Order: sequence, then structure tokens, then C-alpha cells
Amino acid sequence: MVSPVVVGVDGSAESLAAAEWAAHEAVRRGRALRLLHARNWHPRQDRTEVVPAGERHLARRVLRHAAARVRAACPGVPLYDQQVAGPATAALARAADDAGLLVLGSRGLGRLSSLVVGSVALGVVARATRPVVLVRADTAGEEADAESTGRRDVVLGVDVTEPCGEVLAFAFEAARLRHARLRVLHAWRAPDRLTLGPGEVGLTGAPQRAEEWLGFLSAVLQVWREKYPEVEVLQTVVEGKPAGALLKAASGAELLVVGDRLTDRRGMPRTGPVTHAVIHRVGCPVAIVPHD
Repeated sequence: MVSPVVVGVDGSAESLAAAEWAAHEAVRRGRALRLLHARNWHPRQDRTEVVPAGERHLARRVLRHAAARVRAACPGVPLYDQQVAGPATAALARAADDAGLLVLGSRGLGRLSSLVVGSVALGVVARATRPVVLVRADTAGEEADAESTGRRDVVLGVDVTEPCGEVLAFAFEAARLRHARLRVLHAWRAPDRLTLGPGEVGLTGAPQRAEEWLGFLSAVLQVWREKYPEVEVLQTVVEGKPAGALLKAASGAELLVVGDRLTDRRGMPRTGPVTHAVIHRVGCPVAIVPHD
């Protein structure tokens, strides 16, 4: 059975925007869409206790509103819904493991509230072992706009020293499905006495360093260009911090794709520093692809 696209909904504007985005993605991928609502559940509550009628009614209302939003955007998408016991972070993380893709709403996580707002989404991203896409409320309708006004770029951040096939495959496929250009970016930092190894000599000029990094990036992308000849690729290397470079590149993008290394979690759920910085600030939908 082909895994569905799953979207978590809680009645918020962000989750409704996520449901609409997920509906378009399900159509692109030829998959069904599952609306998932996690009911409140507390560890001390008896799991055999009957769910209060008010809570069931609220869950049904949330799912109905999300379904109406989806049907208005994508009338033909196969659609079904599901209620599960919470807490929401754990329930959604479990759903991600069985989904082709999990989509969640994100409030954008502004500077002052970044530690508390969007805690469920951040918790799911830190635990998920499959791709998760975060969608902001203010991106609602942009999927339809892209259809009529022309394709925007899919942006991919790559570390050429540790390229990951899962992340590259996700990004190339996302660009192919959208008939969009794929802009691949690697950010590099000039070597210093602390980063140069014994006997190594750093190149003296930034243009020479940039040319060398561009060569590495071209080599990484070659096999993927051959697998996806229909995808136009723009490869870019910039000097600077990866998070800042990606945020700048993603301005006006249709989708940003970043990887998140599972081994960096070291037994506790958390995201890597670049991923963490990007999902707090990026304005477009962002796909986080876990990898070994």
C-alpha cells in the first residue's frame, strides 16, 4: 500500500494552511491525504477512560473544517480523517514514521517567542525519522498562485563534505513534481589556523576557494542530474554561515529542503543547529529530511 500524505490539524490557521499545502502535495504525488487530529491525553489519565463527548465533538469539528479547506483547494484528492490519543507530539511523531510525508503548521516562531511557540512542531521534527514539512499560515494560497504566475525555485542546502542521498533525492523529486528549478547551495568558510590540518596550505584568495567548492558541488550533483535530466539545476556556493545563506536563498522560494542528521541527536530528541535556525526564521514551507 502506498503511504499517504499525512497532515496534523488542530483548528489553527497554521494547520489549515498546512492541510491545503498537503492536499496539493498529495495530488502531485498521486497519494491519498489523511487528516490527523491528536486529542488531549495526559499520562495520569486512565487510557480506558471514555473520551468526553465535548472532546470528541471538538475533534470532529476540527476535522470537518480541515476537510472543507482541502476539498475547496483540491476537490479530487482522496481524503480520510483520523482521531488519535495524544499527547500531540508523540502521536504525530508516530504518524510520521508510517507516512509518505508528514505536514504540520508552523507559526513562524518569531524572535521573542521562539522558545515556546510551535513546540509541538519542533518536537515532532526532532523525533521524526521520515520527512516533515512545516507550513506557515501566511503561505496559504501560494500553491495556487504558483500554478498561475509561474514556478518558483526549490532551494536545497548541501554540505558537500557529507552529502546525503536521501536529502538530494527528496529535493530533486520535489523540483520534478513542481516543474521547478532546483537551486542547490553550499556555504563555505575560509580556513584558518585552527581548521587547517598539518602540512595543509589554504588557498590565498576567496575566488579560488569558491571555484574549488563549486567543483566539489558539481561532482556531488552529477549523478542526480543524470537521474533527473528534466530538472534545471542552479548550483551556488557562498562564503558565510549556512543558516544565513539558506534563509537569503529561500526568500521567495516555493520550498526549502534541509537535512537533519539522526546521529546528531545522541539519544535525545533535538535538531541540528542549521536546521533549528532555519525553521525558526524561514518564510516559505520547509522540508526537513532526517538521515543517517
